[in-house]
Amino acid sequence: MTPEDYYGESYPMLVAAQAQLDAFADEFASQRGDSDDLRPVVYHTSRIKSPESLAEKIAREGGTGTAFADALEMGINDVVGTRIICAFTDDVYAAADWLIARPDVKLLVRKDYIANPKPNGYRSLHLVVRLKEGPAAGLPSVEVQLRTIAIDFWATLEHKMKYKKSIANSELMSRELKRCADEITAVDLSMQALRNAIRDAE
Repeated sequence: MTPEDYYGESYPMLVAAQAQLDAFADEFASQRGDSDDLRPVVYHTSRIKSPESLAEKIAREGGTGTAFADALEMGINDVVGTRIICAFTDDVYAAADWLIARPDVKLLVRKDYIANPKPNGYRSLHLVVRLKEGPAAGLPSVEVQLRTIAIDFWATLEHKMKYKKSIANSELMSRELKRCADEITAVDLSMQALRNAIRDAE
């Protein structure tokens, strides 16, 4: 089934929400150029959940239906999502603050896994927001994930492992991933400190 068929009349609204999130990321990046020539947004990606992915999430969360309406009723908030990847941790927070300060965005949920990492080492800032204006205003919520490029590299591998059921030595790999996440965090902190020192010296 195509996304157009699955989402029906709601599909144009979802496409509009995706485009609006992409425009926000581009606008922040263009307005926040730094004197050190380091872009605040390295790249960003967005997506609308595929019908298969959404049906799987409904089932994982205990739902019995498979339709978009079932997802809305359950409060699933990441049917439309974007991921903003930054070079430095302070850019992650700056992008989040800029976004939620917009008059056309309403913050619903903020989960700071940078300050409070998940047990597996995952560190990211998650925002659930509602777009208050434009053709996507009828959508209850969208999700924005923000993280550094270093932890994004880690998260890509962790995500693949999470959904592989037949990996040998999975417990050992989980411990190794946690160790890598801790090392990446240390590097992020060191790079942030170096950047601050360079700025202070200008």
